[in-house]
Amino acid sequence: MDDVQRLIKRHQSIGKLSTAFIYAILVSVAMNFFWTPGHIYSSGITGLAQLVTTITERQSPIVISTALGLFLLNVPLFILAWRQISHNFTVYTVITVFLASLMIKMIHPVHLTTDPIICAIFGGAVNGFGTGLALKNGISTGGLDILGIVIRRKTGRSIGTINIAFNSLIIIAAGFLYGWPYAFYSAIGLVVNARVMDMTYTRQQLMQVMIITDRPKTVIDSIQNHIRRGITIVHDAEGAYHHDTKTILFTVISRYEMPDLEEAMSEADSKAFVSVSEIYKVLGHFYEPKL
Repeated sequence: MDDVQRLIKRHQSIGKLSTAFIYAILVSVAMNFFWTPGHIYSSGITGLAQLVTTITERQSPIVISTALGLFLLNVPLFILAWRQISHNFTVYTVITVFLASLMIKMIHPVHLTTDPIICAIFGGAVNGFGTGLALKNGISTGGLDILGIVIRRKTGRSIGTINIAFNSLIIIAAGFLYGWPYAFYSAIGLVVNARVMDMTYTRQQLMQVMIITDRPKTVIDSIQNHIRRGITIVHDAEGAYHHDTKTILFTVISRYEMPDLEEAMSEADSKAFVSVSEIYKVLGHFYEPKL
């Protein structure tokens, strides 16, 4: 059993490191092929690193590159993650940010276009896909991700307001440095980045599942073997067509767990009626895997 667990952990580590490398390639492509040529700012710490580079290029004899700035600005957040989240999480985050900084430095810019709208849209899409892929595979890209996790754990609230305020400052800075049209282009990039990231990273999208079945025990066992979720049982429901007795099961899952749910239902009761709907908000305890 110990050998199996070590093999699983090793496989997971290889998967995370591979994903970190893919993310690093994608963020460097977004930066060097689209954002830099189009004078577009990213969101979060990456955008702040770009801002530092622009200011030092204009005002200082020593230029801090975006690659170096990205890593240095994350150092205080690494310390916060080490103390408040977990050591394992921090190690993978440091590796991911280091690889991203390295790839931004190593991959030379290719000016496919300088059209700011194209650069904003495609840069945001490429980075959003990379970030969503990293989060989907259980690794953080640093920056505001860390702050968001700490705030949520301490207060139960999301980082939404801080995120909006931080990115608004970056957009305003883009307006002062490159002109207000570029501020609006950067805003377009942020929206595209967020939308693509949401499409890729589905773990935070919650779904309510209602199952009507006449084999409740089999279904419950199958679901809980595939997914760690609680289930509420409503006994003695009656079907209006045949007036036969049914049991209704309710649970909440993430969109990421939908394939597991479908597999569980296929094994337990392929004829059950299953309704799945999106949830706006969940109050109370909802299990999230540890980082």
